[in-house]
Amino acid sequence: MSTDFALAAETRTDLGKGASRRLRRLENKALGIVYGGKKKPTPITVAINEIVKLAESEAFFTSLIDLSIDGKAEQVVVKDMQRHPAKDTIMHIDFLRVSAKTKITMHVPLHFINEDSCVGVKMNGGTITHAMNDIEVSCLPKDLPEYIEVDMAELDIGDNVHISDLKLPEGVESVALTHGEDHDLLISAVSAPRGGGQDDEEEAGEAAAEEEGGEE
Repeated sequence: MSTDFALAAETRTDLGKGASRRLRRLENKALGIVYGGKKKPTPITVAINEIVKLAESEAFFTSLIDLSIDGKAEQVVVKDMQRHPAKDTIMHIDFLRVSAKTKITMHVPLHFINEDSCVGVKMNGGTITHAMNDIEVSCLPKDLPEYIEVDMAELDIGDNVHISDLKLPEGVESVALTHGEDHDLLISAVSAPRGGGQDDEEEAGEAAAEEEGGEE
């Protein structure tokens, strides 16, 4: 995995609420913090327009970032970003320092492909539902994927996709599955169309019952 993103930041020394409001409103800065590794957490500011531009790319949230703080470069990943609930303005962003030899835990988006050609949809009029849009993975920074594909092409009505069905890249493991088989959560399912025949309804009911029984 390459570092396709670069960002400049400045150390923030004035941590008061008044200073925070001034930075956001008058200087068009977003507040942030860099933590992790053997260094102390570092409060920073970054230009809001730069963050907004980078955040337009989904890959920004699952890529290594070259973050220059007062001219000194560090490699980081985004761990959290907070937006204003009403204005959708970026308020705060958290960066985690990474080391090439230390595994990190990140949420990676799922990309569902071939939904239009899915057997259960195209041939039998079913519908696809998604129970999860991302999964938590653990890996070395160099192995962190931008996304994970979920191929829906061969699924028929009543078929499900669980975490264990995903094809994870080499060196990447699901955090949920490390806790045991009972954490093999549902990712997606193909259901019978509403108003279908009695047989379809019975099959859907049986599939749901099997799912519930497997989680107990």
